[in-house]
Amino acid sequence: MTTYVYETIPQKPGLKPRLFEIKQAMSDQPLTKHPESGEAIRRVVLGGYGVLSSSARKSTANAKSSCCGDPGCCN
Repeated sequence: MTTYVYETIPQKPGLKPRLFEIKQAMSDQPLTKHPESGEAIRRVVLGGYGVLSSSARKSTANAKSSCCGDPGCCN
């Protein structure tokens, strides 16, 4: 099961969306209504960390970096 982030869709101007998490199978369709309150909701797309194969991790670890450790100088 995957945890997805959803937010409410405010029905009145000035209201802020509320974020919450729901566990679903990846094959499930996104929800459109909050399961408890019935409010309109939408799935929030977030950036992920990605998945690296073991061979990709090894080649990345062995690669020489031009980064000195300062976040502003890394290429």
